[in-house]
Parts: sequence; C-alpha cells; structure tokens
Amino acid sequence: MNNTLDVREASSAVRRYDVVVLGAGASGLAAAVSAARSGARTLLVEAGSIVGGELLTGMAIDGALNGRGEWVVGGFARELFDECERLGGYVGPLCDWRLIWYVCVDPEVMKLAVYRVLARHNVDLLLHTFVTSVTAAAGTVSAVNAVNKAGRLELAADVFIDCSGDGDLATMAGAAALPADPKHPGLQPVSMMFRMAGVDTARLTDFVRRHPENCALGESEAIRGGRTDQQCAEEIHRQGQPTVFFKSSGPLLKHAIESGEMYPTALIMIQPTSAQRREVCLNTTRVGGVNGTDTASLSAAMGALLDQVWQCVRFVKARVPGFEDAHFSGVASRVGIRETRRIAGDVVLNEEDVHHGRKRADGIGKGSHHIDIHETGLGQVRIPVDDGGSYDIPWGCLLPRGLSNVIVAGRCLSADRPAHGSARVMGPCMAMGQAAGTAAALVAGDRLPGVRALPVETLRARLRAGGAILDGTR
Repeated sequence: MNNTLDVREASSAVRRYDVVVLGAGASGLAAAVSAARSGARTLLVEAGSIVGGELLTGMAIDGALNGRGEWVVGGFARELFDECERLGGYVGPLCDWRLIWYVCVDPEVMKLAVYRVLARHNVDLLLHTFVTSVTAAAGTVSAVNAVNKAGRLELAADVFIDCSGDGDLATMAGAAALPADPKHPGLQPVSMMFRMAGVDTARLTDFVRRHPENCALGESEAIRGGRTDQQCAEEIHRQGQPTVFFKSSGPLLKHAIESGEMYPTALIMIQPTSAQRREVCLNTTRVGGVNGTDTASLSAAMGALLDQVWQCVRFVKARVPGFEDAHFSGVASRVGIRETRRIAGDVVLNEEDVHHGRKRADGIGKGSHHIDIHETGLGQVRIPVDDGGSYDIPWGCLLPRGLSNVIVAGRCLSADRPAHGSARVMGPCMAMGQAAGTAAALVAGDRLPGVRALPVETLRARLRAGGAILDGTR
C-alpha cells in the first residue's frame, strides 16, 4: 500500500500562454479578464478552491467612488457590478457619512458573478494550484513551476502578472520588497469578516439617530459638509441602509471593551449585503502580530478570530437595537490580510500623493480611500484624501525593479506604508488589475521586449477605451 501522494509531472509538455496571472482576488480577476478581452490567451492560477478573494466576504468594495460620490473606478469593476445586478445581488453605492462611499453586493451572488465574467471572456482557470518557483534569467521570467494533485506543471508565458497579494511571484523572480516604515512599525492586523441576517435596519438606524455619540461621523469635510454629528446621523437614517460605524471611543463600545464584553477593537463597521435576507457584514475582528506570509502565524490566528466573531455576535444581539432577533449567517472563507510585502517598483506611491490627491500623466488608475492603517487593539489611522477627491496610481508602481516581463497589481504594489493603506482596498485593486492585464496583452501581442517598452500613453488610451476612469474626477 502506498501511503504517500504521488506528485508526478502532470504533462510532459510545457503549457504556453500569452499571459499568466497568479492570484484570483479582485486584482487577479480584473487582470485576467482584461488580458483575455484584449486578445491574449490567458491563464488564471489560484491556490485556493474558489475565485473572488475578498469580494466574497461580504465586505463592501472601498475606493470605487471618491468622498464626493463620484465613480473613480470603471471598466472591469463596472462589468462585475452589472453582472451582480443582473443576478439580483447588487445593493449599490452608499455613503457611510463618516469618510467614504462604498459599493455593497451580496457575496453569495458575487460567487456566481465572478465565474460568469471569467467564462464570458474565455479565461483559462486552474484552481487548487500552488506556484512553487520560477524559471528566470537576467530579469526575465520564462515560466512558473506549480503543483496540484495532478502533479507538477510548467507554465510559460510572455508576461506574468503577480496578483498574489504577497508579491510571491515577483519575490521568487528576485524582486525586492520595500523596507519597513519606522514611523509605522509592524504589519496591520488580520481580520475575519462575518455576516448576520434578520437585522431590523429601521431600529438600527433609529438608534444611530438617537445616539450619534456612539458613531464615527463626518471625519471628512467633503462628507460632513458643515453638518453636525446629529445631522450626519439623520442622513444615515434617511438613507435607509445599515451603514453604521460604531467607534471604540463611543460609550457603547468603550464600555463593552472596558468590561470585557467585547475584545479591544477600533470599530464595529456594519454594511448591507442583502435586503431579502436583511443581512449585513460586520468588520470588527482583529489579531495583531501576524505575518500573512508565515503560514504558522496565519493559521494560529484563526482560532482567536473566530472567538472574536462569536463574541461580537453575542454583543450586538444583546446591546444593539435592531439585532435582537438577528442570527449569525456566515463567515468569510479565509483570513483577511491587509498587508504583507510591498514590492519595490520603478515608482513608489507615497503619502503625499494620496493625501493631496495628486494627478499624473502616467496614471493607470485611481484610488480614493483614506489613508487607513489599522493597529492592534483600539488604534487606527484615518486620513482622508483632500477635498474628498482621488489620486492617480502611476504605471511604475506596478513594475518591479529588475524584472522585464513581470507586472504586480493589488496590495503588493510599490507604495510607502501610508499610501499602501489607501491603495490596498478592492476598488483600486481592480483598477490596477485592469491596467496590468491590458498592458500584458499589448506587450505579448506586439512582441515587445519588455513591459517598459510599452508607451504609457498607448496603455492609457486602451484603458479609456475599456471603460477605465483616468480623468474628469476630483
């Protein structure tokens, strides 16, 4: 009897593509679809059992609109939202009357929508497949080597896009990571999103209206618009959706943390996922000191995160009007990681670029989320983009130094830590993915000697043609 898994060569032939994308989260989906839509034979490789990443957690998509409610991300993102709407799972853009507008969707419908969009554009997909190494010489990657239960695979391409979140492919190929930030040491804590159904939104928002002191409100003047906290709370009630942010300094959560009824956290963020199920997503759990590239560290955090989920379920049912008859309805399928490696690119997006909404001639997408650095315990840095606007993400932030045919997209982009705290969210991740996939297809199709041989003006023109938003917003 053979008690070992026989990992053999899955095929004697190398599988060849124009573009190979690693990672099927928000940026990877956008990259793969955009490359395929542009005519490239494209393979999407995902280590897990399902595509979608954080899009499937129930968490709202941040950074798709700026603080004034203007759309700043289009193209692929718009196609995906339209598919959710066709399937009856699109809640739409909402204001939290604190800092941001975000887009809410039903995560169960999103599971269907992502596959339908991939199939529409004939993207090849390999799930349960883990990249173990790369074949590279003189800064050019010729193939990635992967393994799954069928055996070992060699996947060759003209251009590779790293959407792993952790910069795995770029790191294997020799790219460097940006150094730690002494002003902001450590990594952001990991979290676990969860959902509750049967929520009485009217009672919840009435509680917010009667007790605005519990909520974070009007932290950006673009949102506040001269209103008092009471008036911002009235706007939440008028909006009629459970877009609530209970802050740790408010009496409700402060007392619960001090008494031990709740764990130390900066927030309980509540966002709608389904009107039919009267369901919301809660973003509140946090465990610090976890390195998302260390499997043992990440695995050890799971128990504490799930304990926090259940502790919060008990708390809101006992203390928050509208949750009395609600029930736990789901938990994310994986730990939410905010930050690991930030790959060193030709350009480093910095704090001033984000804070002051810098626009650039080499921008390939936009971000608008505030500088958002979660800390262990009660801490969180929140700095809005000036005037509720947006900033441009330079093409060079996606180009790892020293590599000629590798593009990164998503939260492993080249950015300092504060700028990364904004650009890491799903809206700009989809914008970066669309740019990366479009560029990769152009490079492969024109047989260019590397990604830097593609004129950024050509890329920007193609992105506009594909619905990307590069101009015309604050």
